[in-house]
Amino acid sequence: MHEKILIIDDEVDIAKLMLATLQREGYTHIEMAHTLADGWRTFQWQQPDVVLLDVMLPDGEGYELCRKIREISNVPVLFMSAKTEEIDKILGLAIGGDDYITKPFSPKEVAFRVKAQLRRAAFTAPVTTPVMDRTPIVVGPFEMTHDATEITMHGTLLELTAKEIGLLAQFLTNPNRILSKETLFERVWGESFFGSDNTVMVHIRRLREKIEADPSTPQFITTVKGLGYKFVVPQ
Repeated sequence: MHEKILIIDDEVDIAKLMLATLQREGYTHIEMAHTLADGWRTFQWQQPDVVLLDVMLPDGEGYELCRKIREISNVPVLFMSAKTEEIDKILGLAIGGDDYITKPFSPKEVAFRVKAQLRRAAFTAPVTTPVMDRTPIVVGPFEMTHDATEITMHGTLLELTAKEIGLLAQFLTNPNRILSKETLFERVWGESFFGSDNTVMVHIRRLREKIEADPSTPQFITTVKGLGYKFVVPQ
């Protein structure tokens, strides 16, 4: 299915469980974030069709992010929370949420609620597209368009393949953070990681050849042994 889904939850195990469940339902364009800041950055470049949003996040409450989303988009937002009080549910719906799911929950049930929201959104979609934040993402010498279709370096457009753009987009939206090969493969290729180690390595090598002064001694995309890769932002 072509619909794009964004899961924002700091409980990684729950996020991965939701990812696996939605993939079994046929959804392939799924992104994950674990903080408000990462969630907002990912929302802007992914432009998802539905958002699964945890209420309690390390850097604030999901309600804050929902308010920001509602300023530019009517995309369905489904809150996920351990808070079961009626006032919390009312607050979530009052600020623009479309559903409120209490933890613990059945992943299968959440998947069906996602489907219901997507059907409803498709049925009520306006003829005009909601205005999105079109501010480019700037990290060091790199600038990426809001829709992650073009990336420049020192003002020069990079000639990248779709997968290379996908990889670099992940690095630019997660600067100075370690991203595992599994995470990169699942986000860029949209598939579960099963021994696809070489695929990621080959594409990283090709990407380095296009952005690094010396690909054998990379300054931007560094290897963190045993963990993955980290995009180092120059000071």
